[in-house]
Amino acid sequence: MAYNYPAEKISVYLSDDGGSILTFYALWEASLFAKHWIPFCKRYNIEPRSPAAYFSESDGHQDLCSPEEWSLIREMYEAMTERIDTAVLSGKISEEVKANDKGFHEWDQENTSKNHQATVQILIEGKDKNANDDEGNVLPTLVYMAREKRPQHHHNFKAGAMNALIRVSSVISNSPIIMNVDCDMYSNNCDTIRDALCFFLDEEMGHKIGFVQFPQNYNNLTKNNIYGNSHQVTNQVLMGGMDSVGGPMYVGTGCFHRREILCGRRFTEDYKEDWDGGIKDKTQENIDEIEEKAKSLAASTYEHDTQWGDEIGIKYGYPAEDIITGLEIHCRGWKSVHSNPPRPAFLGVAPTTLAQTLLQHKRWSEGSFSIFLSKYCPFMFGHGKIKLRHQMGYSIYGLWAPNSIPTLYYVIIPSLALLKGISLFPEITSPWITPFIYVLCVKNMYSLYEALSCGDTLKGWWNEQRMWMVRRITSYLYGLTDTVRKLLGLSKMTFAVTSKVSEQNESKRYEQEIMEFGSSAPEYVIIATVALLNLICLVGGLSQILTGGRNILLNVFSPQLILCGMLVITNIPFYEAMLVRKDKGRIPFSVTLASISFAMLALLVPIVYPAGTTPGTSSSQHTLLCHSTSK
Repeated sequence: MAYNYPAEKISVYLSDDGGSILTFYALWEASLFAKHWIPFCKRYNIEPRSPAAYFSESDGHQDLCSPEEWSLIREMYEAMTERIDTAVLSGKISEEVKANDKGFHEWDQENTSKNHQATVQILIEGKDKNANDDEGNVLPTLVYMAREKRPQHHHNFKAGAMNALIRVSSVISNSPIIMNVDCDMYSNNCDTIRDALCFFLDEEMGHKIGFVQFPQNYNNLTKNNIYGNSHQVTNQVLMGGMDSVGGPMYVGTGCFHRREILCGRRFTEDYKEDWDGGIKDKTQENIDEIEEKAKSLAASTYEHDTQWGDEIGIKYGYPAEDIITGLEIHCRGWKSVHSNPPRPAFLGVAPTTLAQTLLQHKRWSEGSFSIFLSKYCPFMFGHGKIKLRHQMGYSIYGLWAPNSIPTLYYVIIPSLALLKGISLFPEITSPWITPFIYVLCVKNMYSLYEALSCGDTLKGWWNEQRMWMVRRITSYLYGLTDTVRKLLGLSKMTFAVTSKVSEQNESKRYEQEIMEFGSSAPEYVIIATVALLNLICLVGGLSQILTGGRNILLNVFSPQLILCGMLVITNIPFYEAMLVRKDKGRIPFSVTLASISFAMLALLVPIVYPAGTTPGTSSSQHTLLCHSTSK
């Protein structure tokens, strides 16, 4: 609400899919505080304009305001948060508070998060003469919306909520540009609206731009990015690179869309935006009438037998609704822009535990792979509509899930073969080893260069390599199996929301960059099993080489020793969590015990090598031995 933009042209909508009176109360409190906060922000041009972020970063000394004024506004904010927290703890709103706004009467009947009527309440009407801040300036329109949800009607998760917002906003403000931001993110740059509009208003290319995507950045990352959640390389390299082939994909948050393209419009060279279309004289219509009309658009049955979720609005039927929506927009002829200003436009909360990180990537990989196997596969759906390189850019994410299979092979089979004395790679002195060394060196050197040039640390890059492996043998493997099960009709689509809330001890370990386990989740068994298996294989393989058992030659097994050794070094935090740490975030003993059992079973798996090849010799050695015998 405090953007550097004319307030009468801003309308803010909060979608509360749980239909909670506590959320409505919090927004009502915020609407009162806004009358003091917004003029304070604009008077002293402060950043960021999220009060929670601002007061956590500022002590007031570096600002132009007086200490007394700074303290007064902070006390008002803290008093507001205390009232909200008290209401949340009690689970109810007092009758005295309810009497202040008619909107509270929407909860006179029993409601649940999955079974409630549609609620639309205009808390601040921008055209109302009484809707001014402390200095008499106009306030932006502020609307609370909870779409109707009934157990017998599928609500289509986030995509359904977004489409309801598109319809409801059309009868209240109908602005030509729509920005959406997830609830765990806040605006960090007061000029973001102006930055985005510069692309839409460009004289040469503006009419081709369908949406402007800002990157996902987080304000709670550790220095060395312990869980690999920094998207710096993605934001600066991958997304920026897609700008040259048609534009970045829509990532579901921090994005400005033209309203018309979300309603299905195709691109034409003569397209011109009606920038006055969203300016309505709202005084001609009673607020109560507007709210009732908006409620009908948020009904659970409104979309039945319509094109919503198919030809109109955000796409339905896939967990990654944002990617498929952006793909279709590109295939209708529109371009997109990746805007990455020096001061991040939006900041959010990254997962602070391993479990949260793995769940998030499981959902992403599953959704992207589902799209890749559907009629919306970028190579098929985008054929003849977008460039091949653009199709490939989309497909990177669609192939995350199947990437789990070769990764599992490389973290298990070469190590087992080392222990059993079976060579899988050319000798270290053979010219045929060159491609393997080239790929290993160049891939890691280039990824290190990208990470350092994008602002990551050396240790942060190493942590990312660890998480690269962990995500592929857990999250992406689960995403692969769940997608296959859905295709076979063995399960239905779900939408797993990633929790970003951690208890105090977990948060403390996160700040200290100590990996969090603490539960007996199946993915931890996979991680611990792979770690233990590689340690056993490395120790066993080295002991055989040092003792000269099976006539094993070092140059034959050097590639496998290097691979196994790198895996063991990568897995050091997991060994510590199993065998050293005593805190509650360690790997539980039950997981360690199960992992030992699975590792022992894996050692019994036979590895078949070519007939006539002697264990401990490479294929090239075997050929030489055969020729010598024939002579």
